[in-house]
Amino acid sequence: MITQLFISLRAFVALTILTCGLYPLAVTAIAQLAFPRQANGSLVSVGEKSVGSVLLAQKFTSPRYFWPRPSAGDYNTVASGASNQGFTSKKLLDAVTERRVIWGQNAPSDLLYASGSGLDPHISPEAAAWQVSRIVTERQISPEHVQTLITQLTELPQFGFLGQPRVNVLLLNVALDGLK
Repeated sequence: MITQLFISLRAFVALTILTCGLYPLAVTAIAQLAFPRQANGSLVSVGEKSVGSVLLAQKFTSPRYFWPRPSAGDYNTVASGASNQGFTSKKLLDAVTERRVIWGQNAPSDLLYASGSGLDPHISPEAAAWQVSRIVTERQISPEHVQTLITQLTELPQFGFLGQPRVNVLLLNVALDGLK
């Protein structure tokens, strides 16, 4: 009985050291060597200051900037997730109706409906183009400059066929601030 206890205890300690210590350290070291930018959160910096991550949406409300998709969790990573409201939901219908007042009747759907996680950092090129007139008016810059930024920062579907073309809102806004 005592022998079995010591064998079990040694196996427990060995597996704890392996799975809670050595394995996570090895994976972290490999990630830092092979993919340092991604392993550290894919952060975007302006000068010395980190302004966000390309992986998470941020709430932009100034009319000088592109706005991301609506978020069911108000862009909070702790409470990220969908609202689970279906197309028959009165609450969803009211939210979309309110957004149609802001964006217009024929606005792209990604400006009207929240993403699944509520943290999607991308919008469609159409949703970005929909916002150009507001930004041009606020910043007093030419629409061609803004449209060129959208075109330059549009990411194509992964492997040419997975997903839709998309634009990262944070990268777009950082580039917008860089325009002279």
